[in-house]
Amino acid sequence: MDPVCTTEQGQVSGRLSPSGVASFLGIPYANAPAFAAPPVPVEPWEGVRPAVAYGPTAAKAPYPPPLNALIPENSIVGEPGESPLNLNVWTPSPGPESNLPVMVWIHGGAFANGSGSASAYDGSAFARDGVVFVTLNYRLGTEGFLHLDGVPDNRGLLDQIAALEWVRENIASFGGDPDRVTVLGQSAGAMGIGVLLGMERARGLFRRAILQSGAAHHFLRPASARLITERLARKLLIDPTAEAFAAVPASRLLPAQSELRAEISTRPDPALWGDAAFNLMPFEPVRDELALPAPDCGVDLLVGTTRHEYRLFLVPTERLDVLSERRLRAGAAAYGVDPDTALAVYRETRPEATPGELFDAMTTDWFYRIPAIRLAETVPGTYVYEFAWGSPRFGGKLGACHAAELGFVFDRLDDATYAPMLGEHPPQPLADAMHGAWVAFAATGDPGWSPYDKASRTAMVFAGAEGNEAADDLRPKERRLWDGLR
Repeated sequence: MDPVCTTEQGQVSGRLSPSGVASFLGIPYANAPAFAAPPVPVEPWEGVRPAVAYGPTAAKAPYPPPLNALIPENSIVGEPGESPLNLNVWTPSPGPESNLPVMVWIHGGAFANGSGSASAYDGSAFARDGVVFVTLNYRLGTEGFLHLDGVPDNRGLLDQIAALEWVRENIASFGGDPDRVTVLGQSAGAMGIGVLLGMERARGLFRRAILQSGAAHHFLRPASARLITERLARKLLIDPTAEAFAAVPASRLLPAQSELRAEISTRPDPALWGDAAFNLMPFEPVRDELALPAPDCGVDLLVGTTRHEYRLFLVPTERLDVLSERRLRAGAAAYGVDPDTALAVYRETRPEATPGELFDAMTTDWFYRIPAIRLAETVPGTYVYEFAWGSPRFGGKLGACHAAELGFVFDRLDDATYAPMLGEHPPQPLADAMHGAWVAFAATGDPGWSPYDKASRTAMVFAGAEGNEAADDLRPKERRLWDGLR
């Protein structure tokens, strides 16, 4: 018999898998009444609403090649006017008496791509291990994050808050404990969580947070956000207003969004793009300044990165092998460090490294690792990890690149969408360790190693066959290089 759960808006019916996991897909958690409008509650329905198929996702262009073959993506086009604000729930025990820990996944994709409905993010393994798992879709690109006068900024984050409010109000019916919610995300998903940690509207909606390859340093100041809006409007030959953008069909808007990001990457001039010249993302949360969460923010944190984050953007494009010493030094200068000093530090532990490999190490630190460390330094009791298993793909050059940990976290190494990045036989024991640590953190607040502090700076290194073990103060000279700069 199909499982039925009751929400504040009405009843939903899901499906029960042979393994005993119940899934409820495509449940609306909010509506967007107009283009770039803040989300509003869903109207109640009568009867039992089927929740057996994924709902529509936010409009987005494909990832550019060759990334489109490596990153899990999903796009479900709804009927005209149908809202993409829906979520999916996997639970081992639907019913109000279970009180299981809850995990809410926020997908990445540079705030312009991604989907909570990809098979790569199926929550069955978490439910198998006693967690009520939720994934969600939120608005992306222009509608979700472009600065537009007269409408609220960060509509995509407001969508995420609306989803978390839905979880607080309804998850008990699915077997979850609304007082034990862990929000987790990767890349843009983690960067959004970094902002949510300081937003008053998000206070009390989650008890714990896991931030993978993203922290609180990625945002656009209002002046930079206006530069992006004006440039996109000129590209589309429209006024930079919400009304004008709303009238542009997706067939024109989405390619223009992709062209904009390509232009920033090709010519990362701060005079043209402001903050986006460094982050290389035209769509990001808009905020006045860096705001790390308060030390007593009341949220347990687990943060970390992969060891070779930036190789995802260097190896498949073949830039790793052709990047010049001149470009490497220019990158160091743009990040605010003295090139001679910085490259001497990075070469000390990599004497045979090419300019491309040094660029990966430096950019991984600036973009991902140092922001994660700053978060851990700010909130006492934070746990830190590093994912260090190297993929065999591209002759082993891909390494522990951005997004390489996802199949292990979700314990879905048999999902075909991960094979292009991870190869044919990624190590299941590593998935057991990583997935198990994430479940333990959601359930108890302790993933199984010592928290980070400025004395020990302990981090768990997930390295696969080389062993998973905690280490103190990974690469201290490289960390200290960024003091006062990042």
